[in-house]
Amino acid sequence: MMGNLLDTRRSLEDLEIDLLLEGVYQQYGFDFRGYERAALKIKLNALLNTHRIATFSGLQDRIMHDPEMGDIFLRELSARTAGLFDDPEDMKSLREITIPWLRSHPSPKIWMAECIAPEEVCTLAIILAEEGIYDRTHIFATGANESLLRKASTGGVAFQKLSECEENYRKSGGKETLSSHFQISGEHAMLMPQLRANITWAQFNLQSDASFNEFHLIICRRVLSDFGTALRCRILHLFHDSLSMFGQLSVDSASKIEPWPFSYCFRPLTPANSLYKRIT
Repeated sequence: MMGNLLDTRRSLEDLEIDLLLEGVYQQYGFDFRGYERAALKIKLNALLNTHRIATFSGLQDRIMHDPEMGDIFLRELSARTAGLFDDPEDMKSLREITIPWLRSHPSPKIWMAECIAPEEVCTLAIILAEEGIYDRTHIFATGANESLLRKASTGGVAFQKLSECEENYRKSGGKETLSSHFQISGEHAMLMPQLRANITWAQFNLQSDASFNEFHLIICRRVLSDFGTALRCRILHLFHDSLSMFGQLSVDSASKIEPWPFSYCFRPLTPANSLYKRIT
């Protein structure tokens, strides 16, 4: 009997979440229906706790009738944490494997997909500058959420993060000091203007928008694992269509490219399966 009650409660919660996500899609145009459900539930429950809302139906009611709450919902479900030079081994692979590939082109083009944290673009710009190819590289940084994208585009981070991330920077092959790439003002650090000059920011939805250019490198980290299988396959198709032949795709190790047909479209370049090359 107790098992049946728990199953009924879980079924009711799933129904509430389905209705919530459908309402968000109809009202705001953001589609979270194809997200991996377990990870999504963690973020939704955090919202319930933070705003003292009892049920997912109650959350839906707030979102539908309160635009401010709707903005909070969209930001919280889209946001993710990132640090300067997170995963230093992956960043070292970019220096050692990807930079030589980019150097072979007169004007490399890089797409940073779903770049909604300033630390991500700062990390890439610093690597390109230290390897001597930033001035002839064009970076396209995109994200679906306009407010998160606008924050990322400032290139600003907390000054405290520079010292916290110095060790990761060094492990990644850093050639100077991390702070030398920033303008410091009190507790705030801003990426140097010359390292923001070649970045184009644009709103772009991975779930619905089409390929808009051909790139030599696409970076999409800590994103794919949030999506369900069908949506992940759709995005990998998009990346495949947007990469030049032998172009490279940088993801995190949790975003292994497994679904058919990508096992023979991309070849892993690192043991951690965080860097791939398009081969067909």
